[in-house]
Amino acid sequence: MHGTLPLQPSLFDDTGPAGISLGPLAGVRRTVLGAGAWVDLLPGWLRGADQLFERLAAEVPWRAERREMYERTVDVPRLLASYREEDEPPHPVLGEARAALGAHYAAELGEPFSTLGLCYYRDGRDSVAWHGDRIGRGAREDTMVAIVSTGEPRALLLRPRGGGGPVVRYPVGHGDLLVMGGSCQRTWEHAVPKTARPVGPRISVQFRPRGVL
Repeated sequence: MHGTLPLQPSLFDDTGPAGISLGPLAGVRRTVLGAGAWVDLLPGWLRGADQLFERLAAEVPWRAERREMYERTVDVPRLLASYREEDEPPHPVLGEARAALGAHYAAELGEPFSTLGLCYYRDGRDSVAWHGDRIGRGAREDTMVAIVSTGEPRALLLRPRGGGGPVVRYPVGHGDLLVMGGSCQRTWEHAVPKTARPVGPRISVQFRPRGVL
């Protein structure tokens, strides 16, 4: 049976007088996945992430979508929001994060992060199936997708494209940063699976370069 829990504040999410803010990116650690793909991880990069979660959950104009799958129309099992390059981010710290990520990865990426996509996983029934961000330039070029997680941790899984290889698991939440880079969108897939365990809500914020969807 699926359960729904309220957000449980992290014991480590003590913002003090600074409120919602970013830490340094110097502590990013990289894991090489193979076939030109890699993942960078920095736990707790966003300080005050639980406060930001509450703001985003209440103030973002979330939309529910329906999509054609297997010859029928189904509800997308999460809420969505998107912000174009020219749009004001839903909180100033997300604009700061986009600029900081762009500066940190400038030599590798060669271009700034531009768009923001948000996914609201309300409970364990919300999910995203195995996929790569291959609509647009990600289908043919190395690129990066950076994800900042707020709210309760959920497992983000990665596997070689098409399966048949090891599955790598990252439980991300409470301000963690995860960056998928190199060939990751072409040669690997990622997913946030459903879970029958009672889990609290999570909002992920994805930063992408122009033309990567």
